[in-house]
Amino acid sequence: MEKILIVDDEKKLLRTLGDFFRGQGYDVLTAETGRAATELALTKAPDLVILDIMLPDVSGYDVCRRIKEKRPSLRVLMLSAKGEEGDKVVGLELGADDYLSKPFGLRELLARVRAMLRRGETPPGEIKRCVVGAATVDLETYQVIRGKAREDLTALETKIFSYLAARRGKVVTREELLEQIWGFEVIPTTRTVDNLVLKLRKKIEPDPQRPRYLLTVYGAGYRLVE
Repeated sequence: MEKILIVDDEKKLLRTLGDFFRGQGYDVLTAETGRAATELALTKAPDLVILDIMLPDVSGYDVCRRIKEKRPSLRVLMLSAKGEEGDKVVGLELGADDYLSKPFGLRELLARVRAMLRRGETPPGEIKRCVVGAATVDLETYQVIRGKAREDLTALETKIFSYLAARRGKVVTREELLEQIWGFEVIPTTRTVDNLVLKLRKKIEPDPQRPRYLLTVYGAGYRLVE
């Protein structure tokens, strides 16, 4: 499960963002001060920081600079009520990966976070084989291999498995699968995704009724685990 650190001194906004991202399947840490945020960023290993600039002790700029010095690969999305171009430039020059001005929509923030977390992941096309328990999924031949037995995968089943395998251990929402596999022009319902996942389980799980590897994250989507 991906971990997000949210930093803001507005208690109501902090609670709203925390509840929202937990509902999306993320592990969430929160901080109201720059010092607390810096400590959490360096000790709790979040995958991404949502960081407000205006903090009561030290500025978000200073927090960004400090954590980037220690963990340069940690992704930082800066938030600010300031909409000036100069504020954005300062944040990006200090190492922030993205910048979003308040007020913002939760869906826009979620899209930004998902895009940032996808950066640096293994592109699905680079994974050739993936071991799932006693089964090996060959993504070049579209087959599941278990001992001497082989079972074919459809093109869509292979695409979905490949996408999940590239994000192994992370939650992938149904909406993300729809967007990435089918695109925006032709979008079926999320039920289509659920049906394909059920078919995949029958081919890779030892007991499809009690999945051990391709798990449902209720209210969010799916996760392929070790």
